Amino acid sequence: MTALFSLPTRQRAADKKTLYTNVRLLDPESGLDQAGGEVLVIGNRVADFGANLFDADVPPGTEIIDCGGHLLTPGLLDIQVHFREPGQEYKETIATGSMSAAAGGVTTVACMPNTRPPVDNVALLDFVHKRAAETAYVNVRSYACITKAMQGKELTEMGLLVESGAVGFTDDGLPVMNAGVMRHALAYARELGVPVAQHAEDLHLSAGGCMNEGPVATRLGLKGIPNAAEAAMVERDILLAELTGGQYHVLHISTAEAIDAVRRAKKRGLRVTCEAAPHHFMLTDEALLEYRTFSKMNPPLRSARDRDAVIRGLQDGTIDAIATDHAPHDTESKRVPVASAAFGIVGLETVLPLSLALYHDGHMSLRDVLAALTYKPADIIHVEAGRIKKGAPADFTIIDPDLKWTIRNDDLSSKSKNSPFEGREVKGRAVRTVVGGETVYMLEEKKRRKAA
Repeated sequence: MTALFSLPTRQRAADKKTLYTNVRLLDPESGLDQAGGEVLVIGNRVADFGANLFDADVPPGTEIIDCGGHLLTPGLLDIQVHFREPGQEYKETIATGSMSAAAGGVTTVACMPNTRPPVDNVALLDFVHKRAAETAYVNVRSYACITKAMQGKELTEMGLLVESGAVGFTDDGLPVMNAGVMRHALAYARELGVPVAQHAEDLHLSAGGCMNEGPVATRLGLKGIPNAAEAAMVERDILLAELTGGQYHVLHISTAEAIDAVRRAKKRGLRVTCEAAPHHFMLTDEALLEYRTFSKMNPPLRSARDRDAVIRGLQDGTIDAIATDHAPHDTESKRVPVASAAFGIVGLETVLPLSLALYHDGHMSLRDVLAALTYKPADIIHVEAGRIKKGAPADFTIIDPDLKWTIRNDDLSSKSKNSPFEGREVKGRAVRTVVGGETVYMLEEKKRRKAA
C-alpha cells in the first residue's frame, strides 16, 4: 500500500462545502490552540473555524472529514526549493518536486530561478507558472533572477517580472559580488515591494572549497570554506539594505557570525530577514567524515558552534523561517569523490519531522516551530498563506506530531534520493495535505501503523 496523491482540480465548485472535524486547531500567528475544533471550507476558502460550528446537523451535501484528533495547522511553506525545470528534468520536475512537497505537508513553495536556462525573463517565468498550473500538487511561486544569465552584471527587467508574478529576486547558487549591482537591485525591489534574497558567499574567500573550513576538512585533506565567506557578504549587504531601504533576505544562513550580523541589523530596525535549513541545525561537518557526499551542500555543514548558533537564532527570532534548500541531484552527481560531487540535498519530505525535533528536544515550543514554517515565511515573500482565518485559502497540513517513522531514501517521492538522513528515526509526520480545500496527499492508515 502506498500513500494517496491527488492533483488538485483548481476548479473546485464555489459552493462545495467540506468540514474538517475532530482536530486540534493550531494557528501560530494568532496563538489559537484548540482541541476538538472544526474548519468549514466553502469553495477553496475558509468559511469558519472553531468548536461545534453547527448547533444542529451539518448541512446536507457537506463532505465531512474526521481528522482523528490530529493537529490542523496552516499549510506549511518552503520558500527555497529547486525543482530543476526547465533544463534538468532528469533530477526533478515541477510535478515530482511538488509531489514531494505534498508528502512533506508543504502546500506552498517558492522556486529558485537558477534553472537551465535561468528564470531571468518573463517568458521563462510564465513557463514555470504554466507548468505548475498543469502538473503541480501544491501552490508554486517563483523568484526571478537578479541579473541576466546570473552573471552579476546587468539587472533583469525587475518591474515586468514582478508584474508577471515573481515573489522576489535572487541569483541563488551564485552571489551578486558587485556591490553596485546589489545596491541598485535593492533599491528597485524596494519600489516593487519584494525582497532581494542572497546566497551569501564571498567567492574570493570560498574559491575551491568543498566543505567547512576546520579540523574535519584538514583531517579529510579537503579545501574548506571559512565562515568569513558568508559573514563578509552578509555584513556588506546589510550596509546596502540600510543605504537603500530595501528588503534583504539571507538564504540558508549557517554561521554564528552572519546570524549575529542579522541580529544587530534587526535591532537597528532594518528590513533584514533570514532563513535556516534543517540540515544546519541537525548536522555538523562531522557528517563528512565517512566521505558521504549526501552531506555536501553549500553553504556547507558547519561546526557544532555554528549549529548551536542556528538553534539560538531560531529561538530568539533572529532567524525568521525554516526552508529546506531542496536540491535534488542524480546519483551520478553524488557518487563521486567529495571534491567533485554536486552541492545539495533533498529536504521537502523531511522538513517537518526534523523541525519538530526542535520541539521534541525542548529547544522551541510547538507554536514557534510551526510559525517558522507558516506565516513567517509567507510574510517574507508577501503571499496570502500561512494563517487560519476566515476568507483565507483553505491550505492545511494535518499532522501527527508524535508519529514515529524511519526516513528511507527509496520511499521519497522526489525523483532524486540524495538525503543524508537515510535510516534516521524521527517523530512527527503530515498525514494529510490540503490545497484549496482538496486533499492532495494522505498517508494511508496501514502505512501509519507500519511507521509506528
